Amino acid sequence: MDTLKSVKSHASRLTGFLGLRRSTSGVLAMVVLVGMGERMAERFLPIYMLALGGGALAIGLLQAMDNFLSALYSFPGGYLSDKIGTKKSLILFNLVAMCGFALVIIVPTWQAVLVGAVLFISWSAISLPATMSLIYKVLPQNKRTMGVSMHSLVRRIPMALGPVVGGVFIGIWGERDGVRLAFAAALFMATVALFMQQRMIEADTAPVANPANPEKPAPEKNPLKLFKLMNPSMKGLLVTDILVRFCEQIPYAFVVIWCMKTIAEPVTALQFGALTTIEMTTAVLVYIPVAYLADRSTKKPFVVVTFFFFSLFPLVLLFSQSLQWLILAFILRGLKEFGEPTRKALIMDLSPDSCKAGMFGLYYLIRDVFVSVAALGGAFLWQISPETNLVTAFVFGVIGTMGFWIFGRDVSTV
Repeated sequence: MDTLKSVKSHASRLTGFLGLRRSTSGVLAMVVLVGMGERMAERFLPIYMLALGGGALAIGLLQAMDNFLSALYSFPGGYLSDKIGTKKSLILFNLVAMCGFALVIIVPTWQAVLVGAVLFISWSAISLPATMSLIYKVLPQNKRTMGVSMHSLVRRIPMALGPVVGGVFIGIWGERDGVRLAFAAALFMATVALFMQQRMIEADTAPVANPANPEKPAPEKNPLKLFKLMNPSMKGLLVTDILVRFCEQIPYAFVVIWCMKTIAEPVTALQFGALTTIEMTTAVLVYIPVAYLADRSTKKPFVVVTFFFFSLFPLVLLFSQSLQWLILAFILRGLKEFGEPTRKALIMDLSPDSCKAGMFGLYYLIRDVFVSVAALGGAFLWQISPETNLVTAFVFGVIGTMGFWIFGRDVSTV
């Protein structure tokens, strides 16, 4: 009996330390289940579309949709969370994704894939503001960064395992049937997530207009009006974040080409996969200790360090001409997650109480629309030379990092 009490006591302390409540655990389960299905199937959509007769143009359109919709979906996702409540909005987002999965299963054409992708391909983007809002509602101030970090950590599980399981499906059942079965598995897991949401996530109340209490206005659906509510500190973070994301996205699509084709001692596909694993492992290892420290102090230093690692990666990659140096570069790439959850927590701290989810979504809408230009610009820079691409990325990163270091503002948690 004493042993059972001791185990329960230790478990309670661990869940408290990690910021795990009933509602947050429900959200994390949803992230794993829906994300697992999404990653199992979505990663192999180009192969599936080719098998169905789609060409390079259709695949390019799919990728463009992914980037564009990820930007556009952030704000309506946040607005709906503020308008109807977090629980209802997450249920709605899951149902929309499930409709997309079902369409691809029922109609095996590449045109149906494009239509279905509109419904499911940006599930993460549309659900993120609601998820952040829920974490801020149910966790105390000194556990919010930990809650955001646990969300970021758990997201890596389907990112790592989903493509592996999807690959097994294709290996057994082939490119067409394997991908459709992967979508069937995605639909099943999203259904399970829907029931878990109903049972685990507590109902909340969305803000409504109240003339007697103007401090709690109705959620703002006009992004231009909402932008006026964005305080100068958040605008400063947004501008510097855009610059740092330019640093990330300019070389993003060409990193694999640099490693496997350009350097003096190119690596194999298997070695590049191992480098990606090193990056992801590094990110997972830093999440919890950094969140613990950030919740006990100010957040700005952790964001500055994160921006520094973003900036350093293209410079180190430039001088990495062998596997040994690439290992160091990808460790640095993993360390860019050092303060990413802290940055998300800072966005929520700086958002007005009446529209936290909407403001979070607006932030990502503005950022991702601007940053979507960087990938195209990176292609032109790469045509000049790979070195030009990497050096330009580094310069953007340094400007963004220095800008936030000098002008960035913080919210103390002590």
